Parts: sequence; structure tokens; C-alpha cells
Amino acid sequence: MNPLISAASVIAAGLAVGLASIGPGVGQGTAAGQAVEGIARQPEAEGKIRDNRKQRILSAIRNSEELRGGAIEQLEKARARLRKVETEADEFRVNGYSEIEREKSNLINAAYETLEQLESYKNETIHFEQQRAINQVRQRVFEQALQGALGTLNSCLNSELHLRTISANIGMLGAMKEITD
Repeated sequence: MNPLISAASVIAAGLAVGLASIGPGVGQGTAAGQAVEGIARQPEAEGKIRDNRKQRILSAIRNSEELRGGAIEQLEKARARLRKVETEADEFRVNGYSEIEREKSNLINAAYETLEQLESYKNETIHFEQQRAINQVRQRVFEQALQGALGTLNSCLNSELHLRTISANIGMLGAMKEITD
């Protein structure tokens, strides 16, 4: 096998695995940071936030595994194409190398483009999941704030009603005292 093709295959595989592992790591770190912020703001929601965080991490891991599997599949296809080109190169060696080199270059460029697309899809998925998690936490915080405000309002209204009832009773007792005197 041509050493240049072997080196290109190894570099492409390393890039694919490396790029496939960066995104989930960043995504998991961001998700964990958001979860800690949520717990700091609402300590009583810790159990729900941790369960939600675990589900998001598992989902991100599954997505990254799928992306990694797709990248490996694309790399295998690229290797197969490179082997085919290498075989054809041996057959066409008499005709010169320029056409074969162009085809090799095109295949390598196609593999890089595919890896870039996969990385882009992965980043979009992670961003979407992060935004969804943030929105869920915001919604829960908003609901809890509304519930607290409603409780305070009910407490204030109950106190006001109680004071008015006492005032009315005092007024009636005063009127009854005047009648009996």
C-alpha cells in the first residue's frame, strides 16, 4: 500500500474520532453547568434537574455514538475507495499519475466535507438540546415563582378577610353592649 494513502487514512481516522468526541464533551460540560445553576437557584428541584440532566447526557452520548459510527462508516467507504484507486493506479501507471492524483484528492476532499457536515449536524443537535434544556429549566423556575406569588397573594387576602370579620364582630358586640346598657 502506498505510504501516502496509509498516512492519509490514519490522519482522517484520527480527525474523525477526535472531532466526534469534542462536541459531546463541550455539550455535556455546558449541560452540567446549566444544571448546577438551576440547582443553585432552586435547591428543591435538584432531583428533577439531575434526572433531566442524566437523560440529556445519555441522549448526547447516544447521538455522539451514532455520529461516530457514521463517521467510521464514511471512513471505511473512503478507505475502500482509496484501495480501489490504488489498484487502478497500478493498472494505469503507464498512463501517468496526474488523473489518479486528482481522483485521490477529490476523494480525500469528499471525506473531509462529509466529516465537516457530520460535525455541523452534531453541533446543531447539541445546541438544540442545550436550548431545550435551558427552556425547560426556565419554565420550571417561572412556574415555581408563580406558585409562590399565588400563595403569598392568597395569604394576604386571607389575612385581610380575617381582619374585616374581627372588625365586624367587634362592631356587633359594641352595638349589643349599647343596647343592653
